[in-house]
Amino acid sequence: MENIHLAAEDEDDLYSGYNDYNPTFDSEELDNDVGFQQAVKTSHGRRPPMTAKFPGTAIGARPMATSYGARAQMNSSMGRPMTGAVQDGAARPMTAVRAAGYTSTLARGSTFDPLGQSKGPAPPLEAKIEDSPEEKIKILEKKVNDLIEESCMAYSRGDLQLSLEKAKEAGRKERALVRQREQTGTADHINLDLTYSVLFNLANQYANNDMYQEALNTYSVIVKNKMFNNAGRLKVNMANIYFKQKNYPKAIKFYRMALDQISNVHKEMRIKIMQNIGVVFIKMGQYSDAITSFEHIMSESPNIKSGFNLILCYYAIGDRERMKKSFQKLISVPLGIDDDDKYIAANDDSHTNMVIEAIKNDQLHQMERDRKGLAEKYIMTAAKLIAPAIEGSFAAGFDWCVDMVKGSQYVELANDLEINKAITYLRQRDFNQAVETLKTFEKKDSRVKSAAATNLSFLYFLEKDFDQADRYADMAMSADRYNPAALINKGNTVFEKQDYEKAAEFYKEALRNDSSCTEGLYNLGLTYKKLGRLDEALDCFLKLHAILRNCAQVMFQLANLYEMLEDPHQAIDWLMQLISVTPTDPQVLAKLGELYDNEGDKSQAFQYYYESFRYFPSNIDVIEWLGAYYIDTQFCEKAIQYFERATLIQPTQVKWQLMVASCYRRSGNYQKALDTYKDIHRKFPENVECLRFLVRLCTDMGMKEVQEYATRLKKVEKMKEIREQRVKSGRESSARGRREGSAGSAPGTPILVHTPPRRVPDVDTRADSSHSGHGTSTRSERLSAKLRALPGSNEPYEASAQRDIDASYVDPLGPQMERPKTAAKKRIEEDEFADEELGDDLLPE
Repeated sequence: MENIHLAAEDEDDLYSGYNDYNPTFDSEELDNDVGFQQAVKTSHGRRPPMTAKFPGTAIGARPMATSYGARAQMNSSMGRPMTGAVQDGAARPMTAVRAAGYTSTLARGSTFDPLGQSKGPAPPLEAKIEDSPEEKIKILEKKVNDLIEESCMAYSRGDLQLSLEKAKEAGRKERALVRQREQTGTADHINLDLTYSVLFNLANQYANNDMYQEALNTYSVIVKNKMFNNAGRLKVNMANIYFKQKNYPKAIKFYRMALDQISNVHKEMRIKIMQNIGVVFIKMGQYSDAITSFEHIMSESPNIKSGFNLILCYYAIGDRERMKKSFQKLISVPLGIDDDDKYIAANDDSHTNMVIEAIKNDQLHQMERDRKGLAEKYIMTAAKLIAPAIEGSFAAGFDWCVDMVKGSQYVELANDLEINKAITYLRQRDFNQAVETLKTFEKKDSRVKSAAATNLSFLYFLEKDFDQADRYADMAMSADRYNPAALINKGNTVFEKQDYEKAAEFYKEALRNDSSCTEGLYNLGLTYKKLGRLDEALDCFLKLHAILRNCAQVMFQLANLYEMLEDPHQAIDWLMQLISVTPTDPQVLAKLGELYDNEGDKSQAFQYYYESFRYFPSNIDVIEWLGAYYIDTQFCEKAIQYFERATLIQPTQVKWQLMVASCYRRSGNYQKALDTYKDIHRKFPENVECLRFLVRLCTDMGMKEVQEYATRLKKVEKMKEIREQRVKSGRESSARGRREGSAGSAPGTPILVHTPPRRVPDVDTRADSSHSGHGTSTRSERLSAKLRALPGSNEPYEASAQRDIDASYVDPLGPQMERPKTAAKKRIEEDEFADEELGDDLLPE
């Protein structure tokens, strides 16, 4: 009974069991533990040591110290042996309890590292084996995707050729990928999405490079492959290509095939395809079919473009009522744009104002503005188109359109339509109605008033009513001071009054208000040119050339300025750029010829003068230069055709006919020259020079008419003398009445000059005056100066001054130069027109 433990006696002992010790945790007796030693000697003992050791514990090499010290094996309170205890020399049983890994060895000189971070970085991952077929396939797929991306990026940069090359290379790589999968037996895992992307991108790039047949073939490969989902939609792309090729029946066929394969769920896409079908019908002239398509669109999902196309179709078939109904549908299409009130600050909240300023010019607001501007453009164009057709007159049609617009969401377009009505009057040359229409805006709001006054100012300026133009320019400026067109009109009126400084100020103000106002910059350059400030004018036109690269007027002004600045090479460069823009401008070609002539380059000058003559064969200056050039190069026969053309252009100028006759004579055709002089004498019987040539030719040729022409010459000279004496006496008497003693030197009184006849010693000799009393001044740079010495070159032939009666003459083209020596037989040069003394009976009295 003493050894029996009664539980009821110890139930009140709350601290029982705390002093019991488990011998498993006693490390001091491990050397004597037979089971532990046997486990160490077996394979269990050769396991790798535990690495997760935590320092600072009492378990390990150091024995656990307790208040009781080392104790023997203890049993539990129930008498059951503890775990790990060895009983009766049996082997120690295996348990599921493993060591926690706590050790005290790291406590000496080591840091606390519970995560094992002091061992350094983890070892690198093992490299994948790239020789495996699956790895090769993945690498090849990545290359194909990269090539598709590079092709798309090249297209976005505008490099179409590179984008096509990348697309082709992607196609080659993809085919190699498919073959590799077939060889490895993984054909079931072919990436259809990748194949679709490659073919679709290749077809797009073919179409972008205008290789339409190749694009169609590639699209056909995609469409015919049933493994691709929704490939039928690509028939829209094929139809677009047929549309570009103007194969309209096939385009409609493919559009309809695509429409059949798209369900009603995709309503927006179906509407766009039907819109394309309607456009193709318009191209084919089948307006009724196009009307059917557009009417369906306007009933299902109305939009601005379809409404405008519907109006065009009704206009083409001439249906007035349907045009009106379509116009009403057009102006009632919702744009889905909010009012601009949300961009106006309603209070002084700084945060709200900052948000409003931020969204005023964001991309969404710009898109709204673009959409609204496009709608207004279509409505204005439609109104201008149908206004003359829907009513008896275009004015009534415009009034109907204005009334309709006023009742719609586009109220502000009504005034613009009224201004367009005035402009239509201008196109019809009905200026009075245009002015009356524009005057009705004088009492309207400032914006419309400014536009109407600007147009009125321009109209009056064209009519050269500069006072009215100035008045309406002031009115436009008072309505809108920042209107650049009004400022330019004001500057133009001041420019006409030759107040160039003030005009320049108005042009500058217009440029300050609108820096892209090309009219103001051009007029400012002209103003500086008038003021002689050539460098500033040059700056203006250079800036304008940077804005308008191919403007012919700007290039010509630059060339003219460089010529005025005595820089002919720059002037020639700008004129060369100008003829690249307008290669058929005869004035520019003639100017180039003049500049090359001044530089001494006769061959280039001849080339451009000849080109100018080809495009405009009625320019007297060009004809004169070409004739003089051929005379100077001893080709008088070719000069004849130019002087004959000048004769046709100016039949009352005797000098051209005299030049023709002189060319015949110099070329050795004396009979033709004589006939020409006779014809000249019949037309101009009082021409002294013609009679002198006739007398000389008849004398040299031994003809009987010499005496007759000599007599006529004497009569004409006498009549000239009497006429000049009468004019002189009348002028002297009138001058004497005005001022005594000043008649001899009165301004405008002709002074008779006696100039003895003489021969021009050389072709290149320039004379200050010929035997005409009012000889013309010469320009040493021009070959035609000798032609200007002919009588009556600038005035009628009757105005020749009085001279001594003389039958001798001077060759207007100079003596004939000796031709180059040739291998032909030498001919004896005879001067058949040497000065010879005439008989006394032929001399004047």
